[in-house]
Amino acid sequence: MKRWTLETSVGLFVVAGLAGMFYLATRLGEVGVFAPETYQLSARFTSVSGLKQGGVVELAGVRVGKVASIELDTDDYEAVVYLDLDQNVELQEDSIASIRTAGIIGDRYVKLTPGGSDTVLKAGDEIIETESAISIEELVSKYIFEGDKQ
Repeated sequence: MKRWTLETSVGLFVVAGLAGMFYLATRLGEVGVFAPETYQLSARFTSVSGLKQGGVVELAGVRVGKVASIELDTDDYEAVVYLDLDQNVELQEDSIASIRTAGIIGDRYVKLTPGGSDTVLKAGDEIIETESAISIEELVSKYIFEGDKQ
């Protein structure tokens, strides 16, 4: 009887541990049942240099979503970025999407600046106003090579 109780309690402990690991894996990975409700918007940029799928989307310094995917529009030669935003975040149609760098050499992320319009973007809409990534290399080379002309 004692042995059966010990084996049962160890078995229950292992099952509880596996259930906890499953919960943490799905919660941290934001997949499945525990993923937050989101909707998708798109934005077009001339350059998304350094931005990656899964990158952070921020509004007022608070994480409100992530970069779902990045595609190239071969007709216009622009990058189309698809953003998964939290369901409770409402953006106006004149909002601005900018690609910024976290720190001096940090990761790239998308910064959203809300607009003042009364019309709110819905799932599948496109953010028209965008600011592409700033290339430090281009700025430095422009300063060096154009500085000699003066």
